[in-house]
Amino acid sequence: MKVNSMRFLDRWVGSPMSAILTVARKFADIFRRRPAGSPRRILVVKLVEQGATVIAGPALRRAAEIVGRDNVFMVVFKENRFILDILDVIPAENVLTIRSSSLGVATIDSLRVLWRMRREKIDTAVDFEFFSRFSGALTYLSGAKRRVGFHSFAGEAGYRGDLMTHRVAYNLTLHASQIYRVLIEAAAMDADQLPAMDFKVDEYQGESNFRPRPGEIEEVETLLKNLLGRDTIPPLILLNANSGDLLPLRRWSADRYIEMAKQLLERYPDIVIAFTGSPDERDEAKQLAARVDSDRCVSLGGHTTLRQLLVLYCLAEVLVTNDSGPAHYASLTPIDVVTLFGPETPAIFGAQTPRSHIIWAGLACSPCVNAFNQRVTTCTNNLCMQRITVLEVMVTVCRVIEQRGKVCAPISVAASKGADTARALH
Repeated sequence: MKVNSMRFLDRWVGSPMSAILTVARKFADIFRRRPAGSPRRILVVKLVEQGATVIAGPALRRAAEIVGRDNVFMVVFKENRFILDILDVIPAENVLTIRSSSLGVATIDSLRVLWRMRREKIDTAVDFEFFSRFSGALTYLSGAKRRVGFHSFAGEAGYRGDLMTHRVAYNLTLHASQIYRVLIEAAAMDADQLPAMDFKVDEYQGESNFRPRPGEIEEVETLLKNLLGRDTIPPLILLNANSGDLLPLRRWSADRYIEMAKQLLERYPDIVIAFTGSPDERDEAKQLAARVDSDRCVSLGGHTTLRQLLVLYCLAEVLVTNDSGPAHYASLTPIDVVTLFGPETPAIFGAQTPRSHIIWAGLACSPCVNAFNQRVTTCTNNLCMQRITVLEVMVTVCRVIEQRGKVCAPISVAASKGADTARALH
């Protein structure tokens, strides 16, 4: 299913479903004791966005500290489990997957997952999806007596009923990694104390913990050499020009990616540039590379698996990308990542590593999507991305390239790009 279809169903089917389940919960609570003791088996519901799953890594590790690694489970859409396998925070057999190809398939898989939850005797379920109705319903139907999730105390988000035993207030000043950690900590607290929380959450500094398997480096190197027609691989710069179906407003102009590629190739005669993308973006990435019109620019869109893409990040110097999944799972590797933010704020979703370089215009209307509006905006004119100039990105990228020290001294750009540009880049 497409993202907009999921949103439609979550709103128009999810709202009445949440109301019905809320009535059922209140009736059942008449005969049910409130949960006591500490969590023993924790289930995390985090269905979408592999990038957000990377950010949730510290919270998952905290859950493993509380109940033991073998007692942490997670529900994800099947296409998003890859990053969980990379993180290796919980056992692979504890990852429960739901296919999202169609409503019928998703319904069947949801019933299967609910049966598995009950069989595993989950006592604590934590909803990481902020204010999603479907994930809230899964959390309630899991059978867990202790259910943790964000609650709309004053109508600050869309209605999704009253299904949680541990109701947490969403703090819009915290980074997402801290937000997920708060939910895990709330699971071990007295429900009557919430939403007050008498502790601070430390900031998390990400680390590169992806390690290629034997032979994977050689495999991707061979792929690169064949595409480049070279026996060796020069310093490699990657450009990810798309941001997927979730939020097209996050896209930086393709024309600007092309212009930046041309300027980088002119400035650094020893580098090679590659456009990346998913199999669905293969044609687009190929067209972008063709428009650059250089034998030092190729398309890798659709040529790699997700795992090979992470290996590619280990071989490259810099990735320039819109705010999207690659910005986050590239942070698991040694590559430097320049991320262009617009409709969302990097204060909440920016990768937190020393190799993360964020560019954000910070306009008065930005961010326009957040947890309270289901990440839906009426904006059709992404001025927040248009305001980011090629020169601004070039300055950051060149600084990073030269700090890494694997390219020859740049040639002069004064003649072709003007003295002002030359001064900015030096």
